Amino acid sequence: MQWSEVERAMFNFGVIATVLVIAVLLTISGIKILREYERAVIFRLGRLVQARGPGITYVIPLVEKMMRVELRTVTMDVPPQDVITRDNVSIKVSAVLYFRVIDPNRAITEVQNYLFASSQLAQVTLRSTCGQALLDELLAEREKINARIQEILDSQTEPWGIKVVLVELKDIDLQPCTLDSCKVWLRYPRTIIPP
Repeated sequence: MQWSEVERAMFNFGVIATVLVIAVLLTISGIKILREYERAVIFRLGRLVQARGPGITYVIPLVEKMMRVELRTVTMDVPPQDVITRDNVSIKVSAVLYFRVIDPNRAITEVQNYLFASSQLAQVTLRSTCGQALLDELLAEREKINARIQEILDSQTEPWGIKVVLVELKDIDLQPCTLDSCKVWLRYPRTIIPP
């Protein structure tokens, strides 16, 4: 069976139309719109190229890969951490961390997940810093402890392109056994050491 001239022309037109539709869809899929607070980190064939944005940007389909990074300040809750202070008092300390991405390229390439890494680093730093202080210092000098934690976190996250804006201790809770010890201690005169 042979195709007539009309059938061949229709087949050729169908192939050309399909290729054109695919090309147009592929071209349109590369158009990306970034908000004012977003940047696009672009990898072209696996290699980092400069960050783009905000506004309309074009990502070459099948050649470039885009990752969006927000530049707004991130508010992160640091969950309560069990800490033993320098004077051997067991407490739970929680905090809130405010940080923002300064360099989107480094935030993507220098650490696998900058949000998770910042959270883990904040937890470890909170435990470590509060563990080096006396309970009285934690209660009386919160601003000093906040500043020390912020300084440590900022120096550690700087290679990731992150700036720690603020750290605030939220709650310092004494453990129930510590409260019981304090109650026993208060029952005795100050000169007598409790058993």
